[in-house]
Amino acid sequence: MCGMKTNAGNFFEDFTLGQVIEHATPRTITEGDRAIYGAIYPTRFAVPSSAEFAASVGLSPHPVEEMVGFHVAFGKTVPDVSLNAVANLGYAECRFHQPVVPGDTLRTRSEVIGLKENSNARTGVVWVRSTATNQRGEVVIDWARWVMVHKHSAESPAPETVVPSLADAVAPGDLVVPAGLDFSAYDTAAAGSPHLLGDYGVGERIDHVDGVTLTDAEHMMATRLWQNTAKVHFNTDARPDGRRLVYGGHVISLARALSFNGLANAQLVAAINAGAHVAPAFADDTVHAWSEVLEVAELEAPAVGALRLRLVATRGRDESMTLRGEDGKYADGVLLDLDYWALVPR
Repeated sequence: MCGMKTNAGNFFEDFTLGQVIEHATPRTITEGDRAIYGAIYPTRFAVPSSAEFAASVGLSPHPVEEMVGFHVAFGKTVPDVSLNAVANLGYAECRFHQPVVPGDTLRTRSEVIGLKENSNARTGVVWVRSTATNQRGEVVIDWARWVMVHKHSAESPAPETVVPSLADAVAPGDLVVPAGLDFSAYDTAAAGSPHLLGDYGVGERIDHVDGVTLTDAEHMMATRLWQNTAKVHFNTDARPDGRRLVYGGHVISLARALSFNGLANAQLVAAINAGAHVAPAFADDTVHAWSEVLEVAELEAPAVGALRLRLVATRGRDESMTLRGEDGKYADGVLLDLDYWALVPR
């Protein structure tokens, strides 16, 4: 007789408002994560690339890219939140509270903060607020996200609709600047760009020029690295079209890496204000990116400022850098619309 020892994941009707989920498998970050991240994404930002450069701006030990910590922390939530997902829909109120360094062990917990059944009665949207802590119990990253999840049965009754109120953006005064960060002696030559905070203006758009073609092998390797078990990323039986859906975070990291060309001094991601995976991405899509400056802020840390940026990833290069059409809908080819804060020398 077989016992029920396997986990089929949670369906929409398994979630309840206020439910708290402690996610399994703490994960220790290593130098191997830094190396594989650099092998998968064309990242060249000086702080995570050079221990010497990081130390020169007050960051020692040498941190990894913020998205390494985010992907690991996010991956912990997948078996409980989005194993039966149709798609991850968006992010909000994400703050990076301190740099992640090799040797840090991350674990994640989530609270269900919203539920809404869709009109087809076959799926619903679940909002969760997730918090990643390190081995000392310190908060490293926290964020809200919403995901569309399959129902186990269309006959299951719909829960009361609760849609949480989420901030449009993290205020500049609420950004967390890493302890000791000091850009006073910032080496622009080593960083790869002379352009500091004051060189950017609100409304400016930057075409990052370069493109990278997605492959199934790279995206599956990356997604396994983060221990993200969502079926749609690996199993061709999980989607009616038989195609593997590229993990949205893979597109985020790719676009962030491409943004180096034009934003080389946007060294540290401080917050993600909002994010939408506008359209699915698949192997053989060629991803390009462009950015728009939304806000410029000076911070109290020595020579540190912040740029609020809209990072847009597109399928194919869009030289016109068009986000929406005249009808207000996203333009064809837009894959990602990400609103985030980056720390920049001033």
